Amino acid sequence: MTPIQAWGRLSAEPHHLWPLQDAQAINHAPLQAARPALAHGMGRSYGDVALNPGGNLWLTRGLDHLISFDRQHGRLRCEAGVLLRDIQQLAIASGWILPVTPGTQLITVGGAIANDVHGKNHHAQGSFGDHIHALQLIRTDGQQLECSRTQHVEWLNATVGGLGLTGLISQAELQLQPCSGPWLESETLAYHSLDEFFQLADDSEAEWQHTVSWIDCLARSGRGLFMRANPCAHQQTPPRDRTPLRMPLTPPLSLVNSLSLKAFNTLYFHWHKQRHERRLVHYVPFFYPLDNLQDWNRMYGPRGFYQYQSVIPRQHGREAIAAMLEAIAASGAGSFLAVLKTFGQRQAPGLLSFARPGVTLALDFPNQGQSTLRLFERLDSIVREAGGTLYPAKDARMPRDLFEQGYPRLDEFLTFRDPGISSGLSRRLMGY
Repeated sequence: MTPIQAWGRLSAEPHHLWPLQDAQAINHAPLQAARPALAHGMGRSYGDVALNPGGNLWLTRGLDHLISFDRQHGRLRCEAGVLLRDIQQLAIASGWILPVTPGTQLITVGGAIANDVHGKNHHAQGSFGDHIHALQLIRTDGQQLECSRTQHVEWLNATVGGLGLTGLISQAELQLQPCSGPWLESETLAYHSLDEFFQLADDSEAEWQHTVSWIDCLARSGRGLFMRANPCAHQQTPPRDRTPLRMPLTPPLSLVNSLSLKAFNTLYFHWHKQRHERRLVHYVPFFYPLDNLQDWNRMYGPRGFYQYQSVIPRQHGREAIAAMLEAIAASGAGSFLAVLKTFGQRQAPGLLSFARPGVTLALDFPNQGQSTLRLFERLDSIVREAGGTLYPAKDARMPRDLFEQGYPRLDEFLTFRDPGISSGLSRRLMGY
């Protein structure tokens, strides 16, 4: 058995590993599994949604073939282990782009579907699942389903955002979005309160395709930087690919602490506050700023870190976000990777999809043991009272009642679960 960590590096649990290299291996692996299994791509989920301690992991990165690409209509079919990075590089050269992409392009298509990832343009394009035309699902009883908008639609809805629990996604067909090239026109605006943030968000959605903000979680005022961007046609030569920097080692203590955090947040806010101008940016640094620092998760030290991402209904968003920021500032903990954004008024495509109308706050916290968990209990109570929930792709310790409250279609989803598939998260929040 091999110890495998999630991106949060909270622990390393033993797993039996089954590398899948081709379609024939996919067809036989589920039938040969003597213990519950789970698909595992790049391992970029923060908690235990992609872990199966003591069980099998089907390693899907070898399933990286592009099957077909209709350049006229932007329809791409590929295996589930293909990286979003590779799709972007192929598609943009042909005048297409992924309609939705999260904060890293180093994830697989299968993982993007299973977690129904979202990006900076939910108000314009929804989540990743909104653009899945079809997918191939292999169940552990050997059944193979081609799920699409016209065939086995109920299985498609269960598998999008289904946390990998309905079967093994082997292929997917994606609808891409036309684009004029790799460039964006962007603008960064400083805001000094949550009221200013919500006003900027509301004013920007009609004219700007991508909107997101960084927030200083230690400033009780709710100050931050609001970033917005639109695709633009530009003939400038794209920058040459640079070798990403790498966090070379795991420091003995977290580099994210009360002293470094306060200094960083203050400098970051005031530096960008002075740079209020529209500028041309390449899509890679705008969409994926952290991909330029490989193994950045090491900076939190040997104890790892948690990410806490919530979504709150818009009518309670202002008060709930303010209460969470107050609790975080009072605790002395915090994050410089703090993202605040609004979701659009769109129906979620999957039974367990996270993105929904409201406002979402995502923060990273170094693992400080019981003090960190006590802070999360306080944040949980704020989210619960506001009628919100947490994102399973980022979670490592969500209470079961909060999960059940936040995903009211859970009972419906459970009818689609594959009994031969399990994960650390499913055992923690669903019982098996």
